[in-house]
Amino acid sequence: MKNLKQFTLLSLLIIVLLSSCKKDTVEPESPISSPYANTYSGEFLQDYFSLQCDIVRTTPGFLPTLAARAYGYLGVTAYESVIHGIPNGESLEGQIQGFNPGSLPVPDLNNKYNWALSCNTACAQMMRHMFGSNLSADNLALIDAMEAANKTELSSSVSDEIITLSENFGKDLADAIYDISLTDSGNESYLDPFSQANPIVIPPDDYCWVATGPQPGPLTPYWGDNRSFISGIAANTQVGAHMEFSTDPSSDFYAAAMEVYNQVTVLNGPEEVTITEYWADDPFATCTPTGHTFNIIKQMCAEANATLEKTAVAFGMMGVAENDAFISCWKSKYDYVLIRPVSYIQQYIDASFTTVIGTPPFPAYTSGHSAEIGAGTKVMIALFAEANGDYTFTDLSQVQYGFTARSFDNLYDMAEECALSRYYGGIHYTFDNVKGLELGFGVGDAVVNDINWPTDIQ
Repeated sequence: MKNLKQFTLLSLLIIVLLSSCKKDTVEPESPISSPYANTYSGEFLQDYFSLQCDIVRTTPGFLPTLAARAYGYLGVTAYESVIHGIPNGESLEGQIQGFNPGSLPVPDLNNKYNWALSCNTACAQMMRHMFGSNLSADNLALIDAMEAANKTELSSSVSDEIITLSENFGKDLADAIYDISLTDSGNESYLDPFSQANPIVIPPDDYCWVATGPQPGPLTPYWGDNRSFISGIAANTQVGAHMEFSTDPSSDFYAAAMEVYNQVTVLNGPEEVTITEYWADDPFATCTPTGHTFNIIKQMCAEANATLEKTAVAFGMMGVAENDAFISCWKSKYDYVLIRPVSYIQQYIDASFTTVIGTPPFPAYTSGHSAEIGAGTKVMIALFAEANGDYTFTDLSQVQYGFTARSFDNLYDMAEECALSRYYGGIHYTFDNVKGLELGFGVGDAVVNDINWPTDIQ
């Protein structure tokens, strides 16, 4: 009898212990799981940036700096629209300027979302915002048509409730990011890109920039004061002054100008002219330099069959890089307001000198092309290439403009060719390009390393 009681008590004790352990291991109720962003194709998002290219090319006022801003905000919008569908993904809130904690809407993860539909709506809405009153009816119709076609494809077998929740989140997100953009000092600059309402005064000194064409004044002279995405990026990536200006034929500066003169008048051959024209990326004839760089990373995403996850991260990173590279470069340009080679050469070396392509309407130092491709290259390497830049790639982006595609085995070589194109064209001194690349690489390193981007993306 005693043994039976002991057995009964022991049995009860075991049951209590097992029940206690079971309670301790019960997980709290989890939010409803939405399919991750990497379960969707990134192709429709890549198409939005093709459309962005066409709209930049055909919208008045969207010269290189303003185009970079438009691409930048579309990139971060695409990223934020899917970040809640990326495992361990982190919003840009609290990481970039303007995106203060609580400034963006947050999806209710107790509900189910389709991140592709959220992204589709967010991108279309942001494009409508960014081109403002200069957005033509035809281009608005293209945005609307792309959004509708994507919705038809992406909403197959998706409930009306999920469609509504997803699209509402995307629209609210784009509206919130647009509200942030209104305070960065670049809003509506497309209406007065040469700041005629508030003209800058260029000193009359010999070293200073003078107009080289019919434009009313230098382009966006206050752009270096815009709020960047990365705090302090313009100050932290400056590369110092150019060599001392001089008109003395024995000086280093005169030699730098002679180098440009000899390259254009003696050394250039068909290959150098081709490189010059290939990377010219003139506004309103092409997508601008930023558009070219976005087309390159878009092609990389397409060739890698990148999911929506990787495509959105790539465009978010590139958007921050391009926007901030132009801000930092423009700070240099208007800190130094350096005379262009064509003006110096015509005044001090050969009055009949002409460049291979037209000289843009802003100061020389540092090179904008070099800065933006430098920043973009760092993003490409972080996502697709070896650390030393090794990556075999054929750039098809300029075929649409009648060029033969150009191939590279290293992305740093590609960046160097882009920079050199401005020297071959007679547009920049060598030091403009060398220091422009350095500035751009600095911006790109900050984008890659100073922001917590998702890792192990597909």
